Amino acid sequence: MMRRMMLAAATVLGLAANADAQPRPEAQPRPEAQPRPEAQPRVVRWAASGDPNTLDPHSQNVGTVSMVLRQIYDPLIARGQQLQLEPGLALSWTQVEPTRWRFVLRQGVRFHEGEDFTSEDAVFSITRALQPTSNFGIFVDTIERAEAVDRFTVDIVTKAVDPILPNKLASVFMVSKSWSERHNAVRPQNTRQREEMHTVRNTNGTGAFRMTLREPDVRTVLSRNPEWWGWREPGNTGNVTEIQFRPIASDATRVAALLSGEVDFVLDPPIQDLNRLRSSPNTRVLEGPEVRTLFIAMDTFRDELLYSDVRGRNPLRDLRVRQALYHAIDIAAIQRTIMRGQSVPTGTLFPEQVQGFAREEDVRLPFDAARARALLAEAGYPNGFEITLDCSNNRYINDEQICQAIAAMWTRVGVRTRLNAMPLAPFFAKIQRDDTSIYMLGWGVPTLDGLYSFQSLLATRTAAQGDGIWNYGRYSNPQMDALIGRMKTQQGAERQAAMREALRLYREDVPHIPLHHQVIPWALRGNIQMPHMANNEPQFRWVVVN
Repeated sequence: MMRRMMLAAATVLGLAANADAQPRPEAQPRPEAQPRPEAQPRVVRWAASGDPNTLDPHSQNVGTVSMVLRQIYDPLIARGQQLQLEPGLALSWTQVEPTRWRFVLRQGVRFHEGEDFTSEDAVFSITRALQPTSNFGIFVDTIERAEAVDRFTVDIVTKAVDPILPNKLASVFMVSKSWSERHNAVRPQNTRQREEMHTVRNTNGTGAFRMTLREPDVRTVLSRNPEWWGWREPGNTGNVTEIQFRPIASDATRVAALLSGEVDFVLDPPIQDLNRLRSSPNTRVLEGPEVRTLFIAMDTFRDELLYSDVRGRNPLRDLRVRQALYHAIDIAAIQRTIMRGQSVPTGTLFPEQVQGFAREEDVRLPFDAARARALLAEAGYPNGFEITLDCSNNRYINDEQICQAIAAMWTRVGVRTRLNAMPLAPFFAKIQRDDTSIYMLGWGVPTLDGLYSFQSLLATRTAAQGDGIWNYGRYSNPQMDALIGRMKTQQGAERQAAMREALRLYREDVPHIPLHHQVIPWALRGNIQMPHMANNEPQFRWVVVN
């Protein structure tokens, strides 16, 4: 049965309609003394602790990369201010057959370097995201092929029924086929091998802003694209003419730059300075829950850990050891002293905004140091053992401080922990080589569907697109794999039951030690108006500089 999905009216998840769908401001009469937004520069100076490690649109599925690329590139399907699905470069999409979706593309759209956007580019972009060097396989895992029906119509054929394909495609950027071919970039950059190619430092999207300067780890400048198709759409009323992005690693320096007026917007203000920023007459703080969960992942695959003094066996394969490490963590102390209340402790894989969340499975093992020591002894480690915890120090809110606290808590119960903290670029490169024994990771859910987390983090790693793509502990459980298989094909109550059972297994088998869901504050100057986004990705097409 044909099902037509016109996102101007509704979304796959049934999320709330965009409250910004009001008559276009340009249609209203303006006083002659009021200049058009383009008449005077409106610059936003944006700072964050880390810099994108690549600008290739399909190489790294990492928030620090996508937050910049989302200003430059467009997907077929966009997300609104409440993360609801909306038309992007596709005006509409229809499930014409159970395994065939048809997308009608916008006409008259151009890439920043002048190429027309057509079905040829859409087919190329989907095919590029399917390549082995892509880190976007989780979004295209069910796709068999993309076909051009005509110049502005594309069919996507899936291997099996995929009810959440539109949600996935909202994360896949469209690129120019001719530009990619011209610059020998028909496949994504291989970041694991630290490959250098044209797309690492150069961009060519269809988005609201185009890159005019790129100095890695220094600054990136984006200029308004006056020909962007979206400026004609309701709701895109931003007046920003230029974005100047600066990575500033030091918390104190970022705050000082905001208070002095050197920068206008800080994506990740240190939580210990929030009250100071709130009380300043020239700054304010926006905050809300992020769709991101922090957890500890463990190598349960190797016979012997790379970074431990235990020889001939892997202690993390023993459920009692995993439970001991879990019991040793005082999550309330971390929330109180390190996060200063800006976190939601959890015992599950993803937050309640995500389809599949089951409150009855959101239960933590209690903090109990004595129980932790007893479990270690039962497992054959009465004197504990040594291990190295890998952690980023500029990716998540207070990430290094969280890891320092956990290392101390584990050491107190006998697991003598060495902390190996590093910036996000070498951290991701390290874990993506499976060069780790235990590590902390934060996981966002851009599809707002639990399958994304289960498949990426817990499926046995296989050659199949997306399965275990971020499972660097290489956890493998046939029961979990079977439940993930059901999630891929079932719908309705059956699919929800599979997710609930998988969350129960996650709680009992302890493949991870869940920590908390992030609450994300943004800090900005008083003259900046912008919506807070639960995916922690600012959208400057909606930003107004007064």
